[in-house]
Amino acid sequence: MVFSAPIFLFVFLPLTLLVWGVAVGADRLRGQGQLFQNTALLVNSLVFYAFGAGVLLGIMATAIGVSAIAALVIEKTSFRRSALGVAVVVQLGLLAWYKYANFFAAQYQAVVEPKDWQWTTVVLPIGISFFVFQAISYCIDVYRGTSKALRNPLDVALYVALFPQLIAGPIVRYQDVAAQMRDRTVTIDDVTAGLVRFLYGLCKKVLIADTIGAVVDASFAVHSRDLTTASVVVAAVAYVFQIYFDFSAYSDMAIGLGRLFGFRFPENFRRPYSSSSITDFWRRWHITLSNWFRDYVYIPLGGSRHGPGRTYAHLWIVFLLSGLWHGANWTFIIWGAFHGALLTLERIFNVPVAGSGVWRRGLTFVLVTLGFLIFRAESVYQAKEMLGHIVSPTTWTLPFRVIDQLTHRALIIGALAALSLSLPREFVTGRWLESSTSTAATLGRLALIPISVLTLGVIASSNFSPFLYFQF
Repeated sequence: MVFSAPIFLFVFLPLTLLVWGVAVGADRLRGQGQLFQNTALLVNSLVFYAFGAGVLLGIMATAIGVSAIAALVIEKTSFRRSALGVAVVVQLGLLAWYKYANFFAAQYQAVVEPKDWQWTTVVLPIGISFFVFQAISYCIDVYRGTSKALRNPLDVALYVALFPQLIAGPIVRYQDVAAQMRDRTVTIDDVTAGLVRFLYGLCKKVLIADTIGAVVDASFAVHSRDLTTASVVVAAVAYVFQIYFDFSAYSDMAIGLGRLFGFRFPENFRRPYSSSSITDFWRRWHITLSNWFRDYVYIPLGGSRHGPGRTYAHLWIVFLLSGLWHGANWTFIIWGAFHGALLTLERIFNVPVAGSGVWRRGLTFVLVTLGFLIFRAESVYQAKEMLGHIVSPTTWTLPFRVIDQLTHRALIIGALAALSLSLPREFVTGRWLESSTSTAATLGRLALIPISVLTLGVIASSNFSPFLYFQF
């Protein structure tokens, strides 16, 4: 079930809000706590996940159970290190098997070529990269003493399974929501702000990301013999905007939904294409993932405390793992290595993290775009072929299948997406619409009403379009 699907918008979400409203009333009658609200949210979150995952719900249940038990053992016994080790190994084992078993089996088959070897494809549970990372961070935070272990396993289940951020983030650490799980209130301002943020994300997803996505799919489907420099440029530029508007839209919707239920989730994007260096980019793109790797991998490895050589090695490790986290394909690993190399070069040459030079922003955007071209390619061969047309330009004609998708609507939407590059570096549109009291923000919220109606009309008449990060 996705946030832009009719069944979510017109069935699941209204029923969830209704049940949650009854639960709020029940908790008020009790006069304390969030028992009924948390129970209602947990049940609805499990239904949400089971709708798309079915029996694979058991994988998430395993991650929750291991985390709940391990955290109590860590806090209450002397077997702290062993319990943490078991929890991390089991969680990463689940992730490794379900996400990478098919990949490694394919590599084994390609290299060894075993005779009469049969492999049953392992089905990937949606959102496993996100809920496993949250489960691991909970155990580590309890081990470090920054969070208390939860006595009730249902509370652990709610933290891991909370449906607004379950499938594609943002990655919410327990210490960020611990107090909110125990005691939270929802005002009319929260409801209004959450609805505005959700609708803003919905419009971004349906009207911008999905429109550009048709151009992306056509461009990357061009056969290698028909590739031209023009088609590769269109593919790269279109995809860099599609993935941003798609993924940031999901984060906007998750943040908005969370606020409807009294939760404040962290921001996940902060104008990443306004970055003036690759280091700056990773402080603005998928912020919660960057912070997770920083706090649970980079710093424990030693960070930058042991000289340049070790620092560069730590950067490479983190970004190779980041590439692998995104998917079981060599293109993701190369993408991670590409960013690791760029970050290393910035350190070697002491490139300032931030700056106002247009040329620096332009160069960073080009490098990020080239990286995402590798990221999106179906194979290393396709990435090599497409990059070859950029390094050594050929013709500037476009294949007919790409021209067919460059409709007036696509060109206008693409132009509007490109205009986002000119916005101030610190201006986060969703947060501004959600919380600003300025006249401009008020007018923006009013304009969102007819745009949302248009968006709902498009949803009702169009085909299903999943979020890109569901595959990760």
